[in-house]
Parts: sequence; structure tokens; C-alpha cells
Amino acid sequence: MSDPDPHDPVETVMIVDDDVIVRTAIAEYLRTCGFRVIEAVHAEEAQTVLQSDAMRVDIVLSAVAMRQGGDGFELLRWVHEHRPDVEVVLAGTPGRAAHAAAELCDSGPTLARPYDPQLVLDRIKRMLVARKPRNADG
Repeated sequence: MSDPDPHDPVETVMIVDDDVIVRTAIAEYLRTCGFRVIEAVHAEEAQTVLQSDAMRVDIVLSAVAMRQGGDGFELLRWVHEHRPDVEVVLAGTPGRAAHAAAELCDSGPTLARPYDPQLVLDRIKRMLVARKPRNADG
């Protein structure tokens, strides 16, 4: 892998998952793919980071179910309301994800957990390519 161009901004992905092993594994994989990665334990922590002007976040990859601090659906609603410039990918069990996907996810189905690293990378790249024209104006 070549070094990133210092004049080319690095996209930032926030991983929100209360399972530390899952979160750190996918975060490390995305770092090796050239992304800046921020990790959050739950939705409330993610919201705190997203409220800060000091931290740019392009995409949030969140588990649907978390034991505390809000779930992925709550985070998705909050992001749509407060940070519409940020893309969100939810990952969870097919049953729960399918129930809410039509209402919450404009870009299609959610990812399944455990994460398939290549599917996550492909999904993030597609989302970033799709938003490039939007960012060119601003």
C-alpha cells in the first residue's frame, strides 16, 4: 500500500461497538486500509465526539445492539437530525436490522455481524465515492 498524499484528506470512520474485540479488530483493519479511525463504546460516546467541531467524521459504522448508552438505531436517528453530512452504516442481526432498515437506511441493507472486513471496506468506499460530488460544491 502506498503512503497517502499529504494534500489529500484522509477519510475518518467512527466505529461504535461495545464489544471491544470486535471494535478493535475492524478498526485496525480499516487503519491498515488507510482510514483514520475513531472508536466509541456506545451511541452516547459517539454523539459526544460528533458534537465536537475539532473532529471530522465521514462515516459511522455502528452495531445495532449495545448493552448501554443507546443503540445503533438511536444513534442513526440522532445523526440524521444533527449531522446529516455523516453517513451511517448499521451492523446487526438480520431480523432486527430488517425490521428498521426501510425506515432508517436510505442506502439499503445493513451489514451483518460479525463483520466481514472486506464487505465493510467495500461499503465504506462505495459510500465515499457516492458523496464526492456533494462535497465538491462545499
